[in-house]
Amino acid sequence: MTDYAHPDALVSTQWLAEHLDDPNVRVVEVDMDPQTHAGAHIRGAAFWSITGDVLQSDMRIHTDPEVMGRLLGATGITPETMVVAYGGYPGTGPWIYWLLRTFGHRNVRVLDGGHGKWVAEGRPVAPECSTYPAVPSAAAPPDPALRVLLPQVQAAIEHPDRVLVDVRSAQEYRGEHFMMAPPQSDERGGHIPGAIHVEHHLALREDGTFKPADELRALYEGRGITPDKEILPYCAVGGRSGCTWFVLEVLLGYPRVRNYDGSWNEWGRRADTPVER
Repeated sequence: MTDYAHPDALVSTQWLAEHLDDPNVRVVEVDMDPQTHAGAHIRGAAFWSITGDVLQSDMRIHTDPEVMGRLLGATGITPETMVVAYGGYPGTGPWIYWLLRTFGHRNVRVLDGGHGKWVAEGRPVAPECSTYPAVPSAAAPPDPALRVLLPQVQAAIEHPDRVLVDVRSAQEYRGEHFMMAPPQSDERGGHIPGAIHVEHHLALREDGTFKPADELRALYEGRGITPDKEILPYCAVGGRSGCTWFVLEVLLGYPRVRNYDGSWNEWGRRADTPVER
């Protein structure tokens, strides 16, 4: 971990086990449903619903700072609180890291290996997630240095100094799937023209922890994704691309990485955006 540009962005399962009772640390489990890990939540973890708290009904990420401020306050999180994020899938924590940093909350960490590694090691779990007294809290407007919008993505196509990175599955990249199933009605399958395909999970070991920095550099630089360019990752709803943003910007120290959180959910539903298959 010492080879990462910002190794302190990750915490190990051992570190978290030693800080579970620290009042300044708030563990946050982010998943589809609190019953996903029924009986085996990390002890003391608060719960955020992906579809209820993080995403809107149209699968777009909430970008209203008032919504994020209420969510932070409802789980007892102040600007001084260290948030340690995890999910059932190891890529969820890095996504939430990006999300919180986008809204100005800088004191956030990712549990390396997520829920799977914690449970595999037999560490403390609880039957239910925890609740906390609400506190006044606020969030800043989304930071444009960390996210990119559709017009900027359109302008990046064939731009020599910008690289679009599609981090979805091969089926999504080829246009066979729109998210989890074949395209329906207004959905178009495919990828943004010129986008380089590097699935986000290739940055992870089998146990869900991140690969060493030298392996990560070889993975991305070997495909032309180099730190001298502006890198714009995307996926379906901005989650998996948030994980790739974390790898490139935080672990490898790339200076210009912005997550396209509108992702294919936005691009693939429009009639005026070019699609390649």
